[in-house]
Parts: sequence; structure tokens; C-alpha cells
Amino acid sequence: MNYFLAKTEPGTYSIDDLERDKRTSWDGVTNPQAVRAIRAMKPGDRVFIYHSGGVSAVVGIAAVRSEPRDDPKNPKSAIVDLEFAGRVAPPVTLAEIKQSKKFDDWALVRQGRLSTMAAPEKFVEWMRERRPQAKI
Repeated sequence: MNYFLAKTEPGTYSIDDLERDKRTSWDGVTNPQAVRAIRAMKPGDRVFIYHSGGVSAVVGIAAVRSEPRDDPKNPKSAIVDLEFAGRVAPPVTLAEIKQSKKFDDWALVRQGRLSTMAAPEKFVEWMRERRPQAKI
């Protein structure tokens, strides 16, 4: 199983929306690096859902439920289906992640505008230690 992180503005599509909808197609990603991350996703992989803007934080977890496919609205983009898997409570803030000093080389810290990325194994383990009740 691989792990990823996907950012969303809560006013656009929030963890509340994903929980209500149960499943969604994750689309609208145009950055080539972020599109490569989506194309690397496989069914069963996990995605940390991250709210950007305001208090930036990991707020939930989704499971990948489809193979990635071309976005019919944008041939340079890709989409994948995600299913709500749970919340991270309390959310893990970007400040907390940065304060750990363990992830200074991760795109989340280095490239603040990148919307979708692989999550390093050391982050997955770090999250399991901090939020053992989350379905990681």
C-alpha cells in the first residue's frame, strides 16, 4: 500500500463533503508533478486529506477506489476515485508537521503550492504514533 496527500480548500470540497458523499472523483489537478502523483495511485492506497487555507492541516483519510484515468475535461490532467475512510482527530497541523523537523525534505514543507504528492513512509509512521485511532 502506498500513501499520498491531497490538498483541498475546505470551501471548495471539504472532509465534511467527502464524508457526506462517501465517494468522489478527485479532479482539477493541473500541476505536472501533482498529476504524476495521481497517476501513481492504485486501488487500496491511502490518501491523507489536507485542508489548505486558514489552519492548514491533515483532517482525514481516503482510500483510492479506482485506477487513475485521463480527465475528460483536461487531457493533461488525471482523476481518481476516492472513498471516505475516516477523520484525523484532532487534525494534524502544518505547524506541527514543520515543528517535528522530520519532514523538511518533503514536498508538503518545501513546495507549499503542490496539491497532490506521495507521502513518505516516515510520515505515515509518525501519524500512526500521533493518531493511533485514525484508519491509516
